[in-house]
Amino acid sequence: MPCRSRARSPSWIARFVGLVSFTSVAVASFLGVVARAEDDLTWLTSDVVESEQTLLRWNHAAMPEGGPPGWDEPLASDRPDFTEASSTVGRGVTQLELGYTFFFDDESSGSINSHSFPEILVRRGFLADWLEFRVGWTLNSETQTLSGTSGTAHGSDDLYLGLKLGLTPQQGWLPEMAIMPQMSVPLGGIFSANRVLPGLNWLYGWDVTERLSVGASTQYNLSVDEFTDRVHGEFAQSATLGIALGEQLSGFIEWFVFCPAGAETEKTEHYLDGGLTYRWSNNLQLDVRLGTGLSAASTDLFAGTGMVVRF
Repeated sequence: MPCRSRARSPSWIARFVGLVSFTSVAVASFLGVVARAEDDLTWLTSDVVESEQTLLRWNHAAMPEGGPPGWDEPLASDRPDFTEASSTVGRGVTQLELGYTFFFDDESSGSINSHSFPEILVRRGFLADWLEFRVGWTLNSETQTLSGTSGTAHGSDDLYLGLKLGLTPQQGWLPEMAIMPQMSVPLGGIFSANRVLPGLNWLYGWDVTERLSVGASTQYNLSVDEFTDRVHGEFAQSATLGIALGEQLSGFIEWFVFCPAGAETEKTEHYLDGGLTYRWSNNLQLDVRLGTGLSAASTDLFAGTGMVVRF
């Protein structure tokens, strides 16, 4: 996903190390709390709900398809495309998604290039197959070359927290769907928005054939204007086409857009990207992607790689 923030003040090594340490402890504590709560609150989930992979089913005669993949099936990841999976990971499953992305933007007064790593997303199935907790975090390094001078800033993004609820399976032409309430928490460094920014993401998709799938997402999040530092709404829409190229290799091509609502300086950004995923095993996936901006306000180029582990 294109970088959405810019440096605003110098970074310090001590603060950088502190943020890394804090986030590592927070993620580890989160996984521990979830594991303990899952044991303590099992009684809250009825046998009927435990057997369901989604909250609801369509009133349709077709057999339900999709839902959390089993251990004997390939994992379903939220990366490397912008459109996230419309399925959850399943109760008791932990999925770790990691990546690196390079961004380049050529502007009239200079250029900006940045690096994002490790793009951590921890997904944990909790209480039922249709419920998933999510924690995300990454570091950024950005270099701006403007009017012949350059400067580099390092820092972390705000902490991402979310839930994914599996709503429906696919039944015939009716899609598999999920909903994600989410927010960013101001625990980042110089790239922080310095406030809580909530949002909602609606995911939906279809397996058209054994080798062809279609997915999309519609979301609305609060965002911060880069220059005025004022909060505004932002719509995001995406559509992706996935193609199985073999038993282990798959590809995708995707379009997505950010549409600010009520922003003072932010402009609409359109993007096109594509990539490949390689299934090393059912529980390990590797990926690469390449994308470009389609509008004047968009980041010109981004490319990255990553991996997903399920356990």
